[in-house]
Amino acid sequence: MHNGLYDDFPSLQVVFTGSSLLEILNARADLSRRAVVYSMQGFSFREYVGMETGIVFQPLSLDSILNNHLKEASQILETIRPFQYFETYLKQGYYPFYSEQPDLYGMKLEQTVNMILDIELPLLRGVELGYIPRIKQLLMIIAQSVPFVPNVSKLSEKIGIHRTTLLSYLHYMDEIGLTRNLYKESKGINTLQKPGKVYLENTNLIYILAPENNNLGNKRETFFANQLAHRHHISLPQKGDFLIDNSYAFEVGGKDKSDKQIKGIQNAFIASDGLEYGFKNKIPLWLFGFLY
Repeated sequence: MHNGLYDDFPSLQVVFTGSSLLEILNARADLSRRAVVYSMQGFSFREYVGMETGIVFQPLSLDSILNNHLKEASQILETIRPFQYFETYLKQGYYPFYSEQPDLYGMKLEQTVNMILDIELPLLRGVELGYIPRIKQLLMIIAQSVPFVPNVSKLSEKIGIHRTTLLSYLHYMDEIGLTRNLYKESKGINTLQKPGKVYLENTNLIYILAPENNNLGNKRETFFANQLAHRHHISLPQKGDFLIDNSYAFEVGGKDKSDKQIKGIQNAFIASDGLEYGFKNKIPLWLFGFLY
């Protein structure tokens, strides 16, 4: 249908949405040469604060945050107090429909996740319906972890999925935007390669999958990875939590987090929760929410 509209009405602008599993960019699909395809990211912390306050903050570059974080944080703090909004954003500020009915946000998001698992995965990736409850169980395990480092053999035994099938499902969940699989830096990633760590794609998902049993460290790292991944490459370093653009090592933690795990590493930083202002190589975690 979209092809016909494009060909018959060349002046008509058509905007449509679809699952991230739809292979619109596949060369065999006629739409691939007609459509400009965007992957829609949820709200950054900056965008959420803008929606809540009506104040427009300009996005910051990673270079500016790393080299001028005290100045950048000070300018923002002249206008707002980030912690007035931060916890709510982590819980229900990522997807734009949060503003429609805030009290029903969790239920709507849970329904969306169920639709992805119950309909899109079986339809678009051939996942057997009988495996869907086990995939939901896997997502709950990821949501409760500190963070989740997969032991594929034990996990496949625990939830009753063959090792190869489990790796495929981990890949599908990343592909569909429910998880983020991170690997140690390598030349190429294939479907059957075991990820070094698995996070949920954003913190809002943690609250609907593990509302009573989520981990603070997991939420911090999930937020950091989510805000960085939109414009930067993330992998796992030899030391620390994250390697950004193959250049910058990061440890993520609370305001008292030391640099012990990244000591002696060049271009190493700490993203610290609980700080309004940073100092030296310790940068407020919330400030990374202003990257886009």
